Amino acid sequence: MTNKWNFQNPTEDEIRKRDKLAADLGMSPVISLLLVQRGITSIEEARKFFRPSLADLHDPFLMPNMEKAVKRLNRALGNKEKILIYGDYDVDGTTAVSLVYKFLRPYSSSLDYYIPDRYDEGYGISNKGIDYAAENGFTLVISLDCGIKAIEKIEYAKSKGIDFIICDHHMPDNKLPDAVAVLDAKRSDSIYPYEHLSGCGVGFKFMQAFAQSNNFPFSDLEKLLDLTAVSIASDIVPITGENRILAYYGLKQINSNPSVGLKGIIDVCGLSGKEITISDIVFKIGPRINASGRMMNGREAVELLLAKDVAIAKEKSENINQYNEDRRELDKKITDEANAIIEGFQDIEDRKAIIVFNPDWHKGVIGIVASRLTEKYYRPAVVLTQSTGLITGSARSVTGFDIYKAIECCRDLLENFGGHTYAAGLSLKAENLEAFKKRFEEIAANEIIPEQMTPQIDIDATLDFKEINAKFVSDLKKMSPFGPDNQKPIFCTDKVRDYGTSKLVGKELEHLKLELIDSNSHNPIHAIAFGMHEHNKHIKDMNPFSICYTVEENTYNGNTSIQLMIKDIKPDNM
Repeated sequence: MTNKWNFQNPTEDEIRKRDKLAADLGMSPVISLLLVQRGITSIEEARKFFRPSLADLHDPFLMPNMEKAVKRLNRALGNKEKILIYGDYDVDGTTAVSLVYKFLRPYSSSLDYYIPDRYDEGYGISNKGIDYAAENGFTLVISLDCGIKAIEKIEYAKSKGIDFIICDHHMPDNKLPDAVAVLDAKRSDSIYPYEHLSGCGVGFKFMQAFAQSNNFPFSDLEKLLDLTAVSIASDIVPITGENRILAYYGLKQINSNPSVGLKGIIDVCGLSGKEITISDIVFKIGPRINASGRMMNGREAVELLLAKDVAIAKEKSENINQYNEDRRELDKKITDEANAIIEGFQDIEDRKAIIVFNPDWHKGVIGIVASRLTEKYYRPAVVLTQSTGLITGSARSVTGFDIYKAIECCRDLLENFGGHTYAAGLSLKAENLEAFKKRFEEIAANEIIPEQMTPQIDIDATLDFKEINAKFVSDLKKMSPFGPDNQKPIFCTDKVRDYGTSKLVGKELEHLKLELIDSNSHNPIHAIAFGMHEHNKHIKDMNPFSICYTVEENTYNGNTSIQLMIKDIKPDNM
């Protein structure tokens, strides 16, 4: 599919602010413009952006119900009640459970954790989990990354004499569960200054409030920021505001002194000795933690993240790495089967949404398959399978289409649903499947415009190669950590040519390893273009072309050099 290049042309006001900021900071106009586009227009704002401070974290007691939550937790600890930490089986849930369990462990000898089984219990708080708590004498349950819609489940827990503190970050309904406390910055009555926390982030804020109420040193909690950074990266929440501070210090912790469990995963990922970034978490660390809940049970991921012994961490990391390998095979098989179904659609060009169903598909990987279909066909995708008597599915979206709201419009046909703007989950009875497909496809047909069905690459600025030097790269790095709402800048250079040394690489010669020059510089710059072998002849014939790319540092044998990571190539004759 051909990408549309979308240039971010600055306004006159942005240019004026850019020039002033460049003069004040002593930075290039390009870096200064990137800051202005992120709402940073003064030296003071730039300093806060470049050097996030833990002192700028918000007061946790601004979150609704925080006083109630802390009071109930303090009472439980004072009375030596049994406390169960309950969390979802994905990365956000398992890191949240691990963080809260680790922080409370020194203050309670009656603490345990519970991760529901994806296949037996499904997402969120389950009756089976509540029964487990009742049978084992737990009187307080802290739920993390789930529970915001568990109205009936909380009533059931109350009938068993169990109190709940809910820590969630998903969209609530108008009616909240009748728990002791419901912590969610997305509540309609919330005055909390930042609403985009991850589930683990909400757990962190709860522990921050608990620590403050007992005068415990913040440094004890700071050690757990590695888990928060993993959740922020893996759950694809915006890396702005408070999340930026948490991710910044969490990455510092990961790179300087990660927990024993995370170190085990870092080792099996082959990331040892490398500076770990948000991207490494998204593509390497996160999927392995997720694989435990997808293929087996998320409890093993928590056991790994809580590990104190290096040998145990190594064993569990290897197990989880194997689950990830199994997940990859299954993911490929189901993606191929889903593509075969879609190829049978006679009207695929006219469809503005894709819905595929196979009752035999593995529930643990349908979210990944939905992502792959959205990426390939650039339409919202819903992938459905059958589990415990219901049809259950995962949905992924394209830019500008709120898939959560679209699914919410079908709520009368559903048994359960939840999620975010671009990713959601749902379950329904088999007899409602056709009605759901019809209504969802109608919503997509009415709301999605053709431009949304074309993948776009947003280009921040046009550069000459001579502008890309060590200082430029150093200043660019100060803008990290990169992620949603602070994406790594993408640049464009026109009239680029091969220096004469470019070649195909990879097992199937599918990648391009390039040395390039532009019209204003004769010093070659290294670049890599994954999967773009089709441009090889045009390039080797010394024809001009345009590239868009990110600027990276490549370390090999202890030597670090600048390398362009090419996102797209457009031959100049196109």
